[in-house]
Amino acid sequence: MAIAFQSSTMADAQIRAALVDRGMADLCVHRVPVQGQAKGDALWYITRDRNEADVRIWFCSVGMSQVKICFVDSYGEAGWNRPHPLKGRIG
Repeated sequence: MAIAFQSSTMADAQIRAALVDRGMADLCVHRVPVQGQAKGDALWYITRDRNEADVRIWFCSVGMSQVKICFVDSYGEAGWNRPHPLKGRIG
């Protein structure tokens, strides 16, 4: 599951991510409305409770990021666009 918490500091984060246009994205993410729908790397439920999160993410510049992501509007668009070392490790 990908229950994500947006960390306010790089030191607290497990993953550094940059928000980019779809054509540059390593991973397209669809935000789901309820925790039970979170699945794998690409379907995220974003929580405000750090303790219930599977992963803590800090958003930063492209140059500092480990992964480039784009939020998409549908389940069908979500997923990895290219092979990546973090594949299978976010959720």
